[in-house]
Amino acid sequence: MAQDGQRRKDHSKVKIGLVAALFALAFAGLWVRAGWVQLHLGDALLTQASRQSLAAEFEYGERGRIFDRNGEMLATSVQANSVYASPFEIADLDAAATAVAKALSLPRKDVRQKLSAKKQFVWIKRQVSDREAAALARADIPGIRLTTEYSRIYPNGHLAGQTLGFVDIDGQGLEGVERLYDARMQPGKAKFVVQRDAKGSRLYLDAQGREMNINGLDVFLTLDTHIQHAAEQALANAIAKYKARAGIVLVVEVETGDILAMANQPFFNPNAVKGSTPGQRRLRAVTDVYEPGSTFKPFLFAAALEEGAIKPDTLIDCENGRWRVANKTIRDTHPRSWIPAHQIMRYSSNIGCAKIGLDMGADMYADYLSRLGFGEKTDLGLSGESSGLVMPPAKWTSVDLAAISFGQGIGVTAVQMARAFLCLANEGVTRQLNLVRDPAPARPHAAVRVFSRETSATVLRMMRDVVHEDGTGRSARIPGITMAGKTGTAQKATKGGYGDQYLSSFVAMVPAEDPKLLVITMIDEPQTANYGSMVAAPVCRDVTVRTLAYYGKVSETLESVVAERVSVDSLADSPLNEAMAPPAEHPESDTVPNIRGLTVRRALELLARRGIVPVLKGQGMTVKDHKPNAGQPWPTEQQTEGTDDVFILWLS
Repeated sequence: MAQDGQRRKDHSKVKIGLVAALFALAFAGLWVRAGWVQLHLGDALLTQASRQSLAAEFEYGERGRIFDRNGEMLATSVQANSVYASPFEIADLDAAATAVAKALSLPRKDVRQKLSAKKQFVWIKRQVSDREAAALARADIPGIRLTTEYSRIYPNGHLAGQTLGFVDIDGQGLEGVERLYDARMQPGKAKFVVQRDAKGSRLYLDAQGREMNINGLDVFLTLDTHIQHAAEQALANAIAKYKARAGIVLVVEVETGDILAMANQPFFNPNAVKGSTPGQRRLRAVTDVYEPGSTFKPFLFAAALEEGAIKPDTLIDCENGRWRVANKTIRDTHPRSWIPAHQIMRYSSNIGCAKIGLDMGADMYADYLSRLGFGEKTDLGLSGESSGLVMPPAKWTSVDLAAISFGQGIGVTAVQMARAFLCLANEGVTRQLNLVRDPAPARPHAAVRVFSRETSATVLRMMRDVVHEDGTGRSARIPGITMAGKTGTAQKATKGGYGDQYLSSFVAMVPAEDPKLLVITMIDEPQTANYGSMVAAPVCRDVTVRTLAYYGKVSETLESVVAERVSVDSLADSPLNEAMAPPAEHPESDTVPNIRGLTVRRALELLARRGIVPVLKGQGMTVKDHKPNAGQPWPTEQQTEGTDDVFILWLS
């Protein structure tokens, strides 16, 4: 019995040894495999795992917005989805190309070519529709991703379109203010590392870069959208009435030099750049050069008075409307003989002005024109601005001097004329024009006194006579308001002489004694009439009346004029896409109203009165939905702190 037990005991030891040996071999195999994976396959497996679970995503900032002087939004950006690919992450190229092409309605050949690129990042389609983005998300294609970009919209359509300019699909400013302040408004880009689970769902977003401010900075202009609208409406009516080719209206605040309106016709809608022409996009107020005609005469009188060449009552023979200089004949529309100098301004005698200029001399007159800024660009900085055309005085003949004295033989821009008249309105001291309030523009040129206070006041009195009952600008008169004005009807030059087309213009400064407002109107090539007194003066009158009414500076005698011409109801017939009524008091509510269906501009105006700048998502010009919903309380300042999406508008 003892021996049998011993044999069983020895057999147990053998079993234990065999099991131990097997475990030892298994562990040895695992160690060998682990070593092989770690040392030989480690880098490759790590790369493969990273591709499956980690991905780089980009976040683009929002381009800076453009506002008018009162905080009304002129240009903003809305969120839009764009599609990009990481070609190295795509396993099945053909299948991915087929799915992407179907979802985005693109040619499969083009998509496959992009996906086969040896790059880490490649754009597939920019700013896709919501439907395309949803289709791509459902396809769930590895290596194909959506990112958020911003597309530019201009809520007011063509209002100040040429001044604002436009951007390309990459958000680069190409014209106007968009180009001038492109570096300031240009947003940044942040790159984030995203970890995803086996299904591709995002697990977390790395906080790296979240502290960066990648949005561009805003720009505030001196324009006033309500005055700009009034100027564009009056200009459009005149262009249609007289079948003119183009037109310009400038409204300037004399005290500051701020440009309140800069209207250009034909209009340009920066929301529809692709369908526009170069002629529509051109900012004519700074690019187009004109012979100013009789609106140039006040500068001749100011220079002659300053130099003592004439006095207001100096008698000058206007030769009964016909006078020959060298081999050229100068004519007046209304023949007169001996009249005092101040009546030469009133009746706009070319012969009288030519004699004054010839008596003063080319060098002296040219010096005043140079000090007024003619022949050089303004400091607005807008692209395409012209410096005008002014010959050196040494090359002036007697005919040239006579012609320049009454506004021919010299080329100017509308903004140059505004700057020069600003000097007369500012008691003879130059003042720079402003288009931008923030950032504050640099002042490269110091103010210079060109004329004495007495000279400037005398010229303004002469210009006030132009709007007198028998003056050429009487159609611009406003009951109860004194106005200093000057008409212009300049025959346009052609090859070898002058043709049968005209530039009709009018300049107005109100009130005449101490101007606060400067309005310049130019109508290019009117067909049914051409006199500045008939074509341009009424435009100046309308714009001036509307501007004075908007600022509340309306006398009792003007109330009937305002009621007739500036009623809110009449704005519904405006040629603009959407008339912009003057600001009015609106009933306040403690809850959010229903904004669905409103245009973007109307919604932004409504929210701006509450001090809210919403986040815009999607593409379009109509509000599809909003958050908070209608009936909910307005967000408070405490709720807005540290919150990105305070008020969201979804567009369609």
